[in-house]
Amino acid sequence: MSHVRSAARVSGFGTSIFAEISALAAQCGAVNLGQGFPDFAGPDWVKQAAAEAVAADLNQYAPYQGLPRLREAVAATWRAQGWRELDPAREVTVTTGATEALFAAMQALLNPGDEAIVFEPFYDAYVPDITMAGGVPRYVRLQPPGPGLPAWHFDPEELRAAFTPRTRLLLLNTPHNPTGKVFTRGELALIAALCTEHDVLVVSDEVYDQLVFEDAVHVPIATLPGMWARTLTINSTGKTFSVTGWKIGYAVGPAPLNDALRAAHQWVTFATATPLQAAAAAALEGALANGYYAQFRAEYAGRYRLLRAILAGAGLPTFATEGSYFVMADISRTGFTSDADFCRWLTREVGVAAIPPSAFYAEPATAPLLARFCFAKRTETLQAAAERLARLKS
Repeated sequence: MSHVRSAARVSGFGTSIFAEISALAAQCGAVNLGQGFPDFAGPDWVKQAAAEAVAADLNQYAPYQGLPRLREAVAATWRAQGWRELDPAREVTVTTGATEALFAAMQALLNPGDEAIVFEPFYDAYVPDITMAGGVPRYVRLQPPGPGLPAWHFDPEELRAAFTPRTRLLLLNTPHNPTGKVFTRGELALIAALCTEHDVLVVSDEVYDQLVFEDAVHVPIATLPGMWARTLTINSTGKTFSVTGWKIGYAVGPAPLNDALRAAHQWVTFATATPLQAAAAAALEGALANGYYAQFRAEYAGRYRLLRAILAGAGLPTFATEGSYFVMADISRTGFTSDADFCRWLTREVGVAAIPPSAFYAEPATAPLLARFCFAKRTETLQAAAERLARLKS
């Protein structure tokens, strides 16, 4: 009997740290602040739209590009934000979550041996997506805030040096997971100038575009001069409407980039759940009319302030979050030399789960000593975590 061998492209992929920590949290009865999704329901009016779509028998395949109503709702959202007028037929594609859009984009745009620039720490799907397309990741390090530098930042010279004749695309994520950084207009302008100079495409993951705090402003890089033609912007309704299990994502960009994406997408999932597309359209339409986004940001700002105060009270100072629903805490004074060891210990012994950010680095041992906590949780969940984290003081 022959031995079953996995293909080389997946042979290095182990179980993710998310699966490990979540399983450990369940086993230990820990409060899970590691998982990046809400523990509360999405809006009733959004859920009702899904029920109505099922009842209306919108239950067969959707067009592979996505329901026209949803693509039009995406275009209306871009128009309302003042970003750009879109052609819903050619410049918007619906995917099975941002996850599939990212995978299909790498399949569509990278040839074997092409290089893709990635800022690290990076969302964990990016490097596997690049690898499975035969691409080669090149990393540019985001440095934590320090004296005179209150936000996460990168070295412009390090970014400049990352571009080579083989660079095909740059993968951007703003607001950024896991750091909570929102790239500034100046930083985006530098990225845009380098991509234009080297004729490089941008795939920009902007799933937290509605979730910004303090004075941060989200600027889609596609709206910068000259960038529309070379940018594919990826987004999702899951984070914005607290329905991550629906997996309704979409990509916005010029027709040639959407055509390339669609060529891959049709062989990955072909189409995405029809009634949930209809409900996502209703969500986007409703949010423009009922003030949802302002309420959404205000509620998350309250959760963010609460968790930040809880962590500070437990002796875990945090860096400011400008966007997303994650906060990074400094664990350098805990006596641990490994963030993974700290997070396992915190889950088992304290009863609160967090994610070790070293999982988001190409060389985990070089990561700063931090822990990522998620504040997409009910107030009761955060208060339960506070009671357990109070033990850290002793």
